[in-house]
Amino acid sequence: MSRTVFSVFLGILLTAAGAFAAEPIKIGALFAVTGPAAFLGEPERNTAQMVVDEINKGGGIKGRKLELVVYDTQGDSTKAVQAATRLIKEDNVVAIIGPSTTGDSMAVIPVVEKAKIPMVSCAAGMKITDPVKKWVFKTAQNDTLAVEKIYEHLKKRKVSRVAILTVSDSFGSSGREQLKAQAAKFGIQILVDDTYGPKDTDMTSQLTKVRGTQAEALICWGTNPGPAVIARNAKQLGLKMPLYMSHGVSSKKFIELAGDAAEGIMIPSGRVIVADLLPKSDKQKKSLMAFVKDYQNHYRKEGDHFGGHAWDAVMLLKGAIEKGGATPDGIRNQLEKTRNFAGIGGIFNYSPADHAGLTKDAFVLVEIKKGDWVLVK
Repeated sequence: MSRTVFSVFLGILLTAAGAFAAEPIKIGALFAVTGPAAFLGEPERNTAQMVVDEINKGGGIKGRKLELVVYDTQGDSTKAVQAATRLIKEDNVVAIIGPSTTGDSMAVIPVVEKAKIPMVSCAAGMKITDPVKKWVFKTAQNDTLAVEKIYEHLKKRKVSRVAILTVSDSFGSSGREQLKAQAAKFGIQILVDDTYGPKDTDMTSQLTKVRGTQAEALICWGTNPGPAVIARNAKQLGLKMPLYMSHGVSSKKFIELAGDAAEGIMIPSGRVIVADLLPKSDKQKKSLMAFVKDYQNHYRKEGDHFGGHAWDAVMLLKGAIEKGGATPDGIRNQLEKTRNFAGIGGIFNYSPADHAGLTKDAFVLVEIKKGDWVLVK
């Protein structure tokens, strides 16, 4: 072998060795894998790991593997803050995905803002990104858009008198605020404005009050298991009015918990739970069907609305790192420039004035019929 050929060969070996030895890019993740919000956090954790594994099988990002560091918040804000601090100070992550809930996300925001680490929340509360925080983005559709979708449908059906029943936590409070704020715009009169606790196991008294009014529809805002209890109690009381739920129950888990009481309930949801029913012209369909198939292959169950939030978060970070490098500043700046990203939750367009990135078109209205979701035309 000539000296020139040997030198070239040695150079190739050294380059390959350098790429192989490159430090992984550490991404933090805060999910409620256990506890009351596990129906959110478990599919998010599963999905995030699935996507990271697939990226790494494809060679990583510019030759560097991704390393996902996941902590279980258990849906506890104190634990979420402690875990976020650990991710930043001990694990040296360049970005954080999650948390799963609005309450946990709001608690963690001061931590990431102070540390200047980009966070892509998987929770829905509008206040997470409104007003805009420099280092905070989100993938879950805003509750303001979900309220708009429900009210548009009520107006179309010429329903104007409603009762609202919201859970007394951050998600429920945010939804209640939007339900009240948008009512006048759609000609909606709220006859009953009541709440329930996250751990309540019977809402018969609230529903009895609703039954005694002229309300034409009931809107429930919460996450499992409360809404399923409300559905069962409403059926037991023989409540005949249409029942709408928030996107906080957009998974098969709600149908399992509510049983036959779920029949006829309508919710605003991302398209993933009805992916197979979408027309071929839908811009998201390709991503949605790929996600559903991948999740089914990995976990033997359907990918859902909540896992989709994590899919979007990982892929948005991937795009930002490819364009801006694996530094917090570079990631943040590129996230803010994201345009026309066809994800699971919708078509994302972030900007300096909008870190939520979605419009009401991210939602479709679905109804539960015979134990499954169908599109409401």
